[in-house]
Amino acid sequence: MSRAAIAALLWVLPLLGQEPFDPQALMQVQRITDPQLSPDGKTVAFVVQRIDLENNRRPTQIYTVPLGLGEPRQITQEGETNERPRWSPDSRQIAFISDRSGTPQVWLMNADGSNPRQVTRISTGASGVLFSPDGKRLVFTSEVYPDCPDEACNQRRLEQEKASKIRARVYDSLLYRHWNRWRTARRKHLFVVQTDGAGLRDLTPGNRDVPPFSLGGPDDYDISPDGQEVCFVMNADPEPAVSTNSDLYVVPITGGDPVKVTVNPGADHSPKYSPDGRFLAYRTQPRAGYESDRWRLVVMQRASGEARILTENLDRWVNSFAWSPDSSQLFFTLEDRGRQGIQMIPVGGGAARVVASGAATLDDIQFTPDGKTMIYTERSAARPTEIFRVSSSGGSATALTHLNDRLLSQYELNPPEEFWTAGAEQTQVHSFLLKPPGFQPNRKYPVLMLIHGGPQSAWAHNWSYRWNAQVFAAAGYVVVMPNPRGSTGYGQKFIDEINGDWGGRAYQDLMAVADAVARLPYVDPDRMAAAGASYGGYMVNWILGHTSRFKALVSHAGVFDLRSKFGETEELWFPLWEFRGAPWDDPQMYERWSPSNFVKEFKTPTLVTHGELDFRVPFGQGLQLFTALQLQKVPSKLILFPDEGHWITQPQNSVFWYRNVIGWLDRWLRTE
Repeated sequence: MSRAAIAALLWVLPLLGQEPFDPQALMQVQRITDPQLSPDGKTVAFVVQRIDLENNRRPTQIYTVPLGLGEPRQITQEGETNERPRWSPDSRQIAFISDRSGTPQVWLMNADGSNPRQVTRISTGASGVLFSPDGKRLVFTSEVYPDCPDEACNQRRLEQEKASKIRARVYDSLLYRHWNRWRTARRKHLFVVQTDGAGLRDLTPGNRDVPPFSLGGPDDYDISPDGQEVCFVMNADPEPAVSTNSDLYVVPITGGDPVKVTVNPGADHSPKYSPDGRFLAYRTQPRAGYESDRWRLVVMQRASGEARILTENLDRWVNSFAWSPDSSQLFFTLEDRGRQGIQMIPVGGGAARVVASGAATLDDIQFTPDGKTMIYTERSAARPTEIFRVSSSGGSATALTHLNDRLLSQYELNPPEEFWTAGAEQTQVHSFLLKPPGFQPNRKYPVLMLIHGGPQSAWAHNWSYRWNAQVFAAAGYVVVMPNPRGSTGYGQKFIDEINGDWGGRAYQDLMAVADAVARLPYVDPDRMAAAGASYGGYMVNWILGHTSRFKALVSHAGVFDLRSKFGETEELWFPLWEFRGAPWDDPQMYERWSPSNFVKEFKTPTLVTHGELDFRVPFGQGLQLFTALQLQKVPSKLILFPDEGHWITQPQNSVFWYRNVIGWLDRWLRTE
């Protein structure tokens, strides 16, 4: 079907009657990630995940699409996972990670997908590949035994572990587990290898994870344009569980002693060399121990080491960035009031200028070699990610991909509306509101208030697979998404006001939004529910003990008892900052804001869901909450997922979760 025909269908289908965008429909969305523009500026490689619901799988394959427009083409076929496409400097080859040989390894293929060949055969697997600028080497990561001098030792240790009948875990330091994984004896190291597989070398030997076991990401290392050194992120503090003090280090690509190049007491991340090699840009947080400090953009002169913050006067977080091809400017994404746009700032400093913005979330900025064309990804609350191109001089953007047009044309997906409410201390609080499909203004609708996690995050013009507002709206609910105290995109002061005040002003903000929504002519104020995860789950638990205005609640991975949660979680710098110390340092703080102290007031029917592999908010919090609800004779249900962590990600689990959440809401809020 042509694009023109699809566009026409978008107008016709509402008249014919569209289907509800239910969890099954959500599973059919093709999920685009990691676009990479070829060095010659002609082709974009990217990753697509398609959900195989029947087999409960999430296979990923690599596609390419011409920058000059054309149909995307799948260029990998074998294996469950094909990801991380990275172009060779001459644009003739693509390095990628694939599990087609049984374990994730570095592979090379021609730009059209032909002639795939395996580069690494490392027993501990590979991830995060980068091409060196001369095209002769590849840098990647692997989790190895730090005391092993070679691959033979690593392979022998893996076989011994597999054969051992002992499954005991033994630790003598903190951060012994993270997110949904127990820490093992292995550490993530950076490796370099020639493109023919020869010359494998560990660049970061030792007992440290590079990038850090916590906070680290795939953009936390880069290769200098001359191909001589690698810059990487490492946290060298003796107790990383209580520290956010990651720094940038450089090491020769042929191996040697790393040299630290930053001295900031907070976090330094995302190093990127300028194309001319003169500068090193990165993101920084000045305050030690605070993972939600404002992310600033820094440029360091590589020769002198002199560093300068470029965005000090911008009271918003810098989330990602890219160099202009001539090294004169930096383009970066900035979250502001529920949107993420692109701005530009000269490398020498000065005023930032908006380059692209709108009711959407923009990301993944890259440029053609002549700097005349920029590509980026765009997603919104009504549409998942697609790839766009635009002239650097301005003008309308053109979509390079339309992978989901045909699917989405079958459904009524509406953009959210926005409103502001006077919250605590008369501070203005921003919210999104999504009406159900086929909305009729003369009807009275039930309301679902979604409370975001973090607490330092935000609802935005963004697409979500875990808490998709379109799915809840399609079930017949007016969906409200407030951004109370602690939310990002409204200034650092607004973020900081959640510290030590978890159930205070944020709760008042949310209740003010609930009051405003209840007054809407199409809302039934007697049929309102609230749901949230992580901090959102905490706030649901707090609501349980402080108001009966909601007819039903859903708490996923919610904090229930602050004292016991402190002893079970992994990134201890988080509660140490948020609650100004450990429970034994400030017991009153933990007692004041712990929902477990208000169990006697619990009355609202509550659904509790949790993943048993959740190490951020361990599932004992959900068990305690459900026990309290049951003993208080409050109608309640507990759903545990043995194979899930903080998020519900397995396809069939996700559909099951959505259906049970909507079923719970319908049970208590539906009157027809």
